[in-house]
Amino acid sequence: MFNTDTELLFPTRVIPALRNLRGEEWKQLIDRLITLNADNLDLVAFTAMIAKLASCNACNADSFRAMRGCTQCARLIIRRYKGSDHDLIELFNNSRQEVKEYFRKITNE
Repeated sequence: MFNTDTELLFPTRVIPALRNLRGEEWKQLIDRLITLNADNLDLVAFTAMIAKLASCNACNADSFRAMRGCTQCARLIIRRYKGSDHDLIELFNNSRQEVKEYFRKITNE
C-alpha cells in the first residue's frame, strides 16, 4: 500500500482542508493556523490534538485510515466529533498548554 497522503503523524498541510467542517469559532482557529505568521507552538499543538483524536499512533500501512490518507481521516474525525466547536477549541488550548510546558521543561534541562 502506498498513499501519498499518508504520513506518520497528522501533517500541517492538511489544516486548510478542515476549515469548513465546523462553525465560525473553528474557522477562526483554522484561519489563524494557516496564516504565514502562524505560531509554531500553535501548529505543534494542533498537530498533537489531531493526532490524539485520530489515534495516529495506532495507524499503520494496512489500516483503512492509512489507505484513505491523512486528509480524509482528519476530515472524518473533525466532522464526527460529538462535542461543540468550543469543546474542540478547549482541546486545542489544552494541547497548546501541554506543548508549551514540554518545551519549557526541555529547554530548562
